[in-house]
Amino acid sequence: MDGGRVDRGRGIALWRQIQETLEQEIMRGVYAAGAQLPPENELAARFGVNRHTLRRAVSELADRGLVRVYQGRGSFVAEDIIDYRVSRRTRFSEHFRRLGREGRGRVIRAVEEPASATVAKNLGLRRGRLVCVIERIAIVDNRCIGVTAHYFPAERFPGLLEAYAETVSITTALQKYGVDDYFREVTRVTARMPGTEDARLLQQPRTRPILVTDNINVDTENRIIEYGYGRWASDRVQLVFEPK
Repeated sequence: MDGGRVDRGRGIALWRQIQETLEQEIMRGVYAAGAQLPPENELAARFGVNRHTLRRAVSELADRGLVRVYQGRGSFVAEDIIDYRVSRRTRFSEHFRRLGREGRGRVIRAVEEPASATVAKNLGLRRGRLVCVIERIAIVDNRCIGVTAHYFPAERFPGLLEAYAETVSITTALQKYGVDDYFREVTRVTARMPGTEDARLLQQPRTRPILVTDNINVDTENRIIEYGYGRWASDRVQLVFEPK
């Protein structure tokens, strides 16, 4: 087969010939990462097969991790998965800058609000005490990979939101309060299906699972300064834990 119809005399299953052709085209860049494959009817007509045969070929590509199939939307070439390394001293922008990639956060919420039961427990506060919340979309090389909410005790960091607005850096803003460095004490990871809002922010369908992280950061005196809650696009990022 030369990219057109399948060769029914080769002794190789028709779906396998289609899968091999599409795989080669993906590898050559005919279909770029994130690009949508042509609709089923177009591909079936191109190869001269029925839709069942075409779907078997696309299913094999999906099993190999080369494409992702979304019901009602079509098939898309899988994008590169970004490694986000979680270590004792985790800094989002700094980490990706070291890798020669552009990592940044776009703020979607910066407010003071009463701590929920979960936030209060993780920060060691009474429920209802004021906390500063900075919620950002995590973007790497212009791709949204996650949404993170950072909670800080407002009593310890009065005016933190203003300090962050001036510096656009959590690390730099905390230095104004004598926190010269801070460290990751614990990170917990689970997986679940996204709600409507998370799916919208992550620009993904609700049928695709997301990774959920919650973490606690402490200062050099081991006092809790931050509770973080993140939702990550599981097909764009993998969390790599480094013990040292």
